[in-house]
Amino acid sequence: MNHSVTNTVRLFGAGLRALLMLTLVTGVIYPLLVTGVAQGLFHDKANGSEITAHGKVVGSSLIGQPYDLPLKKGQETPDPDLKWFQGRPANGLGSNSVNTQYELLLSGATNLSADSEDLLQQVRDAKAAVVRNNSVPGYTVKPSQVPAEAVTSSGSGLDPDISPRYAEIQVHRVAARNGLSVGQVERLVKDKTEGPVAGFIGEPRVNVLELNVALKDLVARR
Repeated sequence: MNHSVTNTVRLFGAGLRALLMLTLVTGVIYPLLVTGVAQGLFHDKANGSEITAHGKVVGSSLIGQPYDLPLKKGQETPDPDLKWFQGRPANGLGSNSVNTQYELLLSGATNLSADSEDLLQQVRDAKAAVVRNNSVPGYTVKPSQVPAEAVTSSGSGLDPDISPRYAEIQVHRVAARNGLSVGQVERLVKDKTEGPVAGFIGEPRVNVLELNVALKDLVARR
């Protein structure tokens, strides 16, 4: 074997060893290390911030979900199931039209401008619905009480949180629909209200899924 062939074989062997070493470090050791640290220190977040109820995963604290009644014949938009707390509108959501083998939900904003008549009408209709749905005998919601997030969707359309103010105007309706006292439901909202992150980032908020899980448990204990 001549000198050039020997050098070629040597270089090939060195390159192969380097490739195998980098594959081992970056493709096996590093991912296992990162996964181990994530599972050990941030187990909840690493697994999707799952919310469980009675041993079953019911959703993620990061993704809002609707609480609607089944579609009636001829309906395109379902009515809200008013025994539950309702989250923000999801007007930006679309359906998958590219690969129809899968029923995917596409998130996004409405992309309507602030002066769009369509958007303004959506807001007017949503506000009227909030007033109508949450007004019960002995308690009437005023249009001025309706917060912005009750009538507008978020940029993703999947915002999981509402403000304590929006939760509070739903209390009387939820109590009446579930045979609970207003005080019981008010305490539930208070218990599930989270303050700003680190005490100063963002606003107080209520996770709708967590609130409804607690509501279901409260009704079961009634």
